[in-house]
Amino acid sequence: MKLGNFKMHYLNGGITNIDGGAMFGVVPKVLWTKKYEISEDNRIPLPTHPILIQTEEFNIIIDTGIGKEKLTDKERKIFGVNYESQIEEDLKSFNLETQDIDYVLMTHLHFDHASGLTDNEGHAVFENAIHVIQQDEWHEFNSPNIRSKSTYWKKNNGDFTKKLILFENQLEVVSGIHIYHTGGHSYGHSIITIESKGEKAVHMGDIFPTIAHKNPLWVTAYDDYPMQSIREKERIIPRFILEDYWFLYYHDVNYFAVKFNQTESNEIAQYITRN
Repeated sequence: MKLGNFKMHYLNGGITNIDGGAMFGVVPKVLWTKKYEISEDNRIPLPTHPILIQTEEFNIIIDTGIGKEKLTDKERKIFGVNYESQIEEDLKSFNLETQDIDYVLMTHLHFDHASGLTDNEGHAVFENAIHVIQQDEWHEFNSPNIRSKSTYWKKNNGDFTKKLILFENQLEVVSGIHIYHTGGHSYGHSIITIESKGEKAVHMGDIFPTIAHKNPLWVTAYDDYPMQSIREKERIIPRFILEDYWFLYYHDVNYFAVKFNQTESNEIAQYITRN
């Protein structure tokens, strides 16, 4: 996908298959099954697709997938992992290697976004990259509570901390690319906006994980602060639609990027599907 002078690609970070009820919270099953495919055992496919952004100067990755050989057999079974990350192979198709990545931007540090940060010895997968993480998210990752310790895993920490930038509210990472704290899904959850030559896109992480979650009230049972997710979605999704943004997806099984029309129905106007 081209966005002004930038190129954007989705990478294969592995897949999970998660209970549909968990991903749609209090939304009745009869409603969400009209929007997203479901298996016989009530699971829905949630691929992880880190996003590679190539500007004129930098190679940037948003989130890192589930990694390679980071999950135990029990974890693979619980989370329905059919295959793991193929990021290194995907990068080669763009004549890149992991050491060519300049920045890693983290929407949050749940295992399905952060397991690809390190290998099994704690070494940074993207060894030369500056890693950008919201400050509160970083602190909870290091000192999780009784609930969050099930998804903030110590084994995903490592020596990427040698090149770590923490931010509080917002940060312009490079020209045209900003990261903003929203909270909601986790206390430190963040979103990323991308702009080049008047063309714009937003990656809203897990407060808008699939196109089926566009309704502000449709939030996951994994959201630690669901009312904050609702508050953010209610305000910023209409704004981004009116300002003609592409919405980028990390988890959606079918769509990489979508634009919604500006009529009252907000139906899909343009889209780029996954191959």
